[in-house]
Amino acid sequence: MTDNTPIWDLTALQLAARFRTGQMRPSEAVAAIEKRIEAINPAINAIIAQDSEALLQAARGADARWQVGKPLSPLDGVPITIKDNIHVAGLPARWGSRAHEHDRPDTDEPAVRRLRDAGLLVLGKTNVPEFTLQGYTDNALFGPTFNPLAPDRTPGGSTGGGAAAVAAGFGPIAIGTDGGGSIRRPAAHCGLWGFKPSIGTIARAGGFPAILNDFEVIGPVTRDAADLAAILAIMAGPDDADPRSRGAYQPGDTMPTQPRILTFDTVAGAPVDPRVVAAFSGFVRQLETLAWPVQVSAEPFDAAGANAVWHTVAQAGLAWHVSRHLIARETSENTRKMVEAGMAVSGADYIDALAGAQQVRTLARRLFEHVDLLISPTIAALAWDARQPYPDTIDGQDVGPRGHAIFTAWANVAGLPALNVPLAMTEDGGGIGVQIIAAPGRDRALIEFAASTLSNLAHAPLIPSRILP
Repeated sequence: MTDNTPIWDLTALQLAARFRTGQMRPSEAVAAIEKRIEAINPAINAIIAQDSEALLQAARGADARWQVGKPLSPLDGVPITIKDNIHVAGLPARWGSRAHEHDRPDTDEPAVRRLRDAGLLVLGKTNVPEFTLQGYTDNALFGPTFNPLAPDRTPGGSTGGGAAAVAAGFGPIAIGTDGGGSIRRPAAHCGLWGFKPSIGTIARAGGFPAILNDFEVIGPVTRDAADLAAILAIMAGPDDADPRSRGAYQPGDTMPTQPRILTFDTVAGAPVDPRVVAAFSGFVRQLETLAWPVQVSAEPFDAAGANAVWHTVAQAGLAWHVSRHLIARETSENTRKMVEAGMAVSGADYIDALAGAQQVRTLARRLFEHVDLLISPTIAALAWDARQPYPDTIDGQDVGPRGHAIFTAWANVAGLPALNVPLAMTEDGGGIGVQIIAAPGRDRALIEFAASTLSNLAHAPLIPSRILP
């Protein structure tokens, strides 16, 4: 990028480099990005809560630290957004539901505390679907979020607000959650990098109830891989608030120079948009030119079994939360249908699902004794109408609510690190991404490998020109 690049279009590390040299102050970056938000957010509806006064005070603190050469971290003063299902002290946490309309936590979740301790600045909260269980971003409180790269279409979900924010220039990093692909798919739709860590890599505690058990993890959406690595280094690591965080992260691990790769382009024969298949096939052909061990295969896991586990846990968890803690009439019709399905899940069914998740994890570990990386498309459908929960058809075939999400949920059940690398753009349907999955704990190795090797194989610009001015 040249010096003429707008401030709002700089990556986190580019901003930090300017802070370090005195070329720019964090408060100046914040002012430019807030101006961008004021101009563009009404059209895309990505950010739904802000505290400009607190943000300004935090930015001035970062200004002072850089001025005396004592930043709290390499990303001190970098503005970020945070998904509305993550607790941030002083900002609302509505979870996309009228049932939580007045929730305003007074403490940060561990990941947010680490970010603040590192000096990062919270621009605001980003929009989500109700209870973050949908693959698009719309709710009765704030309405739909739109994809900046595909007007009137969805950025995906449930981290759709965060992905739209980064794509539109509302800060270089969005912090979201991924319970079944909720970071990776929006990143793909918006032409971005998105990372779902292993269970425990980023500590979780003190937020909303874990209705998806440990399938849902916190992770970042960024414009490039370098920012992914930089923000992961801040958020990852042991935290007494979450015992799972002890020993989960292996920062010194690396990928082999010639990794064993298994690729697949559908799951259980489900339909995939031909443009996604074409982009992915071109990517695999380039992989094969590297003389690495590349195997083209069917998906190497029991998709039906993993999906059954995911749905049982999701439906039962939602039913528990709504029936025990909320007034059902305050929720949407879609949520009420899921609650009804969840109420039919017995205790034995739920225990069977947890046992099934453990079996999925055992088999995944065995799989990674023979391969280093699994590679597939990230999405089965291009971005669809922003007001529609899911596409009814893909490649001319009828599909259900999760037909667009066939590639991602298995990694959540298995507890594996998974990454979206932006692969290609379409004229009218947003982005296409490639998903890369590694063995548990190999989070940093996966990001570093993708950044240094796989991103160079993309056959279209990784950071496409935005439709928005």
